[in-house]
Amino acid sequence: MSKETLSTSENPKIKHALEEKYREQDSKRVDETNVDKIADQLPTPSGWRLLVLPFTPKEKTKGGLIFSQESLDKARIATNCGYVLNVGPLAYYDKEKFPTGPWCKKGDWVIFARYAGSRLPIEGGEVRLLNDDEVLCTIDNPESVLHNI
Repeated sequence: MSKETLSTSENPKIKHALEEKYREQDSKRVDETNVDKIADQLPTPSGWRLLVLPFTPKEKTKGGLIFSQESLDKARIATNCGYVLNVGPLAYYDKEKFPTGPWCKKGDWVIFARYAGSRLPIEGGEVRLLNDDEVLCTIDNPESVLHNI
């Protein structure tokens, strides 16, 4: 080959099928940043209940390792952190039970018991309906307490 051919030829683009598949799945995943797209499809909590979106761990590390689907599923099921999407009208209304006021509000990250609440599958994940007294605490960053993976 001549020098002209080498300098003008393009490098072939490498296509990674699995990486494209994970990008496609990642775009379908519902998390706190894109939940507004389906907010009108989500149930409205009644009474003393809260609608919580469980924290979903990232599928890829900063170094580029991709977690297996099995380990991600286990982490999703075992997660006990969530983002409060909506609060029912009677949540934290009982002044005897909650003398200091509400424990959390819409937009907070909370920790709850591992098997607390009712799980409702939605497109791209699941949401949970929790009772107001099932919230254990609020946190700033769920990744700081995540230790499943």
